[in-house]
Amino acid sequence: MRKKISAAVIGLGVALVSVLATGSAQSHGYTNTPISRQALCANGTVTNCGDIQYEPQSVEGPKGFPSAGPADGTICAGGNSRFAQLDAPRSGQWPATKVTGGQSYTFTWRFTASHATTDFRYYITKSGYDPTKPLTRASLDTTPFLIVPYNGARPGTTASHQGTIPTGKTGKHLIVAVWTVADTANAFYACSDVQF
Repeated sequence: MRKKISAAVIGLGVALVSVLATGSAQSHGYTNTPISRQALCANGTVTNCGDIQYEPQSVEGPKGFPSAGPADGTICAGGNSRFAQLDAPRSGQWPATKVTGGQSYTFTWRFTASHATTDFRYYITKSGYDPTKPLTRASLDTTPFLIVPYNGARPGTTASHQGTIPTGKTGKHLIVAVWTVADTANAFYACSDVQF
């Protein structure tokens, strides 16, 4: 009888740990188009990514970008050192989505669950951006080229935002998508490499 009770207690403990572990990773998300660095790691296109390959939805950091939020050089990982591989330039060799300036584009997010949302904002690097160096605010146009207000609404399992790819760009650039959560102090970050 004692062994059965011990086994039951251990089983409940394991179940509780599983629920708590998955619960903390439930309300997260990342961009699918253009494909983000974390999605490339999760689908195996890019290797040697560390923990992010298992948790592409978990790039969460302080909100208020660009005046606050993750420090320069840690933007793609949301300031989370656990996901530092997302900030590594990899000699500019991250796979890039082909885009054309001025084209209409549908930006999509995938969510494992939803949060009340302030907005989604999309930023792009300035002309002269060097993809072989870590991302800084100085290399970004800090005015978003697309803002999608949500006014506290919750997205479903996916969200699509129609926008226009900025003009006047050539070569490789980086789009930073920021999902600002209304009911926590955090936002979610996704960096997508693009090729003009």
